[in-house]
Amino acid sequence: MRYIEVKSILGNNNNVNLYRGCTHGCIYCDSRSLCYQVGDFEDIAVKKDAIPIFEAEIKRKRKPGLITTGSMCDPYLPLERELQLTRQMLEIIRDHRFSVSLLTKSELILRDIDLIEDINQRARALVCMTITTYDDELCRRIERNVTVTSKRFACLELFRKRNIPIGIWLGPILPFINDSMDNMVKIVERCVEIGVRYIIVFDFGTTKRAGSQEHFYQSLDRYFPGIKEKYIRYYGNNYSCPTPNNKELWQEFKRLCEKYHILYDLGSVYQDLMKADAPEQLRLF
Repeated sequence: MRYIEVKSILGNNNNVNLYRGCTHGCIYCDSRSLCYQVGDFEDIAVKKDAIPIFEAEIKRKRKPGLITTGSMCDPYLPLERELQLTRQMLEIIRDHRFSVSLLTKSELILRDIDLIEDINQRARALVCMTITTYDDELCRRIERNVTVTSKRFACLELFRKRNIPIGIWLGPILPFINDSMDNMVKIVERCVEIGVRYIIVFDFGTTKRAGSQEHFYQSLDRYFPGIKEKYIRYYGNNYSCPTPNNKELWQEFKRLCEKYHILYDLGSVYQDLMKADAPEQLRLF
């Protein structure tokens, strides 16, 4: 762990990352890419004075808005147990009646369930989990140091029982690894069972670039022998790696979401969260 100096905490569109780097060990992580200039990715960088800087920026806002977190770094890294920066951030969000959307892979978020419920009663709160595979054993191979899928779903269900809307970010879907139709359908069906309000998919596939590709390929050699050669043969040096069955996955995914009235694009999710009559609508789910 190391501390770094920062001048601002709020990023574009009010996104917050209190830490830099990650110890989850996901084989596919794009945040390892050299373009982000993180350095030693597993040596977590903690933003010095993050909480007073964040509160000062919040106070300068003319009116409450939506704070999002989890885009570049999980807000519930193991280090959060000790430092509690995310919890302090949530307390500020609550006190200033802002809304929040939290994206994580960790059941540590349950520590803050009462606080998140309080935010949801004063404004809006969304709790989101990244889901890549329905299979816990496969999850342990591609996301080695973090809560397995079944426990993530169980965690989401607890938030839903508190009338806190829940969602998932589905992906990345790794070609030749977790890209089966059966995997996608089982994930959506589990979402239906626990009352997931939205599922975000940027694409059925993955990406690779300098920094992340090297780690990904090393992990493939270790955990999925022979798959790296398929990537090289199919995708070469391409940044985007859509699954071979991309079109079929999209068609069935959209059909299922529409059948079960699950939102599946980010614009609709944001509008749904912020509209004035959201509390009435949430009681329908």
